[in-house]
Amino acid sequence: MKRYLHSILISATCLFVTLCLSLSTLSAQSVQRIDPANWWVGMKYNTLTLMVYGENIGTLSPSLSHDGVVLIETITVENPNYLFIKVEIANDATPGDVTIDFKNNSTTITSQIFPLFAREPGSADRKGFDASDVILLIMPDRFANGNTSNDSASDMLEEPNRDYLGGRYGGDLQGIIDRLDYIRSMGYTQIWNTPAIENNMSRYSYHGYSATDFYRIDPRLGTNELFRELVREARKRDIGLIWDVVLNHSGSEHFFIKDMPSSDWINNPEKTVITNHLKTTLLDPYASELDRKAYTDGWFVTSMPDLNQRNPLMAAYLTQNTIWWAEYAGLSGFRVDTYSYADKNFLTEWTKAIMNEYPNFNIVGEEWTNLPQITSYWQRGKQNPDGYISYLPSVMDFALGENVTSALNGEMSWASTWKDVYESLAMDFHFSDPHNLVIFPDNHDMDRFFTQIEGNFDHWKLAIALYATMRGIPQFLYGNEILMSNTIRGNHGDIREEFPGGWSDHSADATTGKGLTDQEREAQQYFAKLMNWRRSKSVIHSGNLLHFGPQRDDVYVYFRYNENDLMMIALNKNDEEVTLDLSRYAEILPHAFEAHEVISGRTIRADGTISIPAKTPFILEIK
Repeated sequence: MKRYLHSILISATCLFVTLCLSLSTLSAQSVQRIDPANWWVGMKYNTLTLMVYGENIGTLSPSLSHDGVVLIETITVENPNYLFIKVEIANDATPGDVTIDFKNNSTTITSQIFPLFAREPGSADRKGFDASDVILLIMPDRFANGNTSNDSASDMLEEPNRDYLGGRYGGDLQGIIDRLDYIRSMGYTQIWNTPAIENNMSRYSYHGYSATDFYRIDPRLGTNELFRELVREARKRDIGLIWDVVLNHSGSEHFFIKDMPSSDWINNPEKTVITNHLKTTLLDPYASELDRKAYTDGWFVTSMPDLNQRNPLMAAYLTQNTIWWAEYAGLSGFRVDTYSYADKNFLTEWTKAIMNEYPNFNIVGEEWTNLPQITSYWQRGKQNPDGYISYLPSVMDFALGENVTSALNGEMSWASTWKDVYESLAMDFHFSDPHNLVIFPDNHDMDRFFTQIEGNFDHWKLAIALYATMRGIPQFLYGNEILMSNTIRGNHGDIREEFPGGWSDHSADATTGKGLTDQEREAQQYFAKLMNWRRSKSVIHSGNLLHFGPQRDDVYVYFRYNENDLMMIALNKNDEEVTLDLSRYAEILPHAFEAHEVISGRTIRADGTISIPAKTPFILEIK
């Protein structure tokens, strides 16, 4: 009897322990987040893959009941802390809160609300940036500190340090909002901010390219709602916002890197392999698969894990994230970082999804090469020999920028210093849409333009005139209009210096002119005049381009024209005045004409010849 009772006691104890363990396991099951956290009714992208993250959430079964919303698949992965839920949202679904229950058998362990919103009217038809725009590139941490209370955040690893070139300086979204009137006055119509999403890294978190949360604005820059306010305030001034997208990598402190859903979530998860940067391998008919894979699957640096877009769950995550930001914030375009480093088949599907959702949108990809054969491969409409199809509307024209700088720095020899610029533009036959290329003298990864041209103010004026009148979409790094330079060649922290007046301890303020030199003020006025003039000139935005081979007089002459307007641009780099024989341009230009010269405001009358002053650009509106 004692043995029998002892046996019952042991069994009861075991049952009790098992029950306690079971209850403990159930209580540990929770939802920490769902990405995306909401969606909209009426989107063409209406089959979502929700990533649910939380302790042991993968052991539960989700269910929902909402008019027009159907749960079509549940996907579990290696890591029980993840659950992926595919839902389909009908066009006539009812906006409102969708309750998702997470159950163990028939018992609901936890529930989450997934809001469905109505779209803003006209959202799908929004106009993206184009050649009528001028883009201002801002690195928010280095532009202006509008709110000193968010310089530090308790949940962020890195504190501000303005004494360190690679540190955080405290610039934020409020600083940009406060300077929107100045930005508008300079003639800018679009702002491209480097990534503003959370970068909770221990070092170099200021630049934004090591995301630790793709859905959250970094708290040291502001909040998601403040970013929307920036977009709204910019829109009041006819300025659009371009979102900097990073598809290739994240930061090593991202929660889905520290606790990965599956072993194939990133490339080279066991041992870091750095990319070989050999862009040609993707087009090279002789390239080995080893080298191709090393290019796309290699990491940029050890702190930036390379995301595996061949994993369909990762591909869905990145696609949904970018569409979410466009819809949530009201963006006018995307700039895509390190474009070709991501899987190229994914890039096709990603760009197709974005452009399907927003047919009038624009996306520009960063493909850093001076070879148009490579850059053009990625632009929509290009007939590639390997059959690759891209839906990317725009690419960055690094080749033109490099050749403009070398022309300005070059010395006359047997050929004009403008020769490489002329031949760079001659390569436009490679592109399906050269008017949709983004052109620029510098960016946040390059020595500042004024530094590149050795501080030559006359050459700077020539270049600004060229970028204002050339085919394509001009983009300038903040401070270009006041001749900002860097003293340490190639040092990113120095290149990305504080914008004058953005901090209370600055002695100069670009927005008011206080403390600027006479030359800086002259540059600012010159820049603003040209960019504001450009705003209404459709012949510059969409007109044809005709250029003439530069001769030993070292003057580059080109024309912009359409049915109604004719413009002649002559860039004289010489130390002396040059007289042009107009008979050379007879195929487009009358022998005698009267013109308005945009920069000086003078009326120019030409009869057979025209004289261009030394070191001067002429922009002639032919009457």
